[in-house]
Amino acid sequence: MPINLADKGVKYIIQRIAGKDDVRHHLASLGFVPGEEVIVVSEVNGNYVIALKDTRIGVGRELAKMIIVA
Repeated sequence: MPINLADKGVKYIIQRIAGKDDVRHHLASLGFVPGEEVIVVSEVNGNYVIALKDTRIGVGRELAKMIIVA
């Protein structure tokens, strides 16, 4: 499921990154790669704060739709 549909506070594993090459490369440069654990910390007006490794990263709704987790 896309991470924008994920429950807050639950650990998920990134399964894949969807989208065009430039989108996948951008998300990979931020650390969003298959196998990484992520947690949705909060969502406000379609903007998501996601805990990844030892940091928190903000992404918009369109980018969040590209991060597929399970």
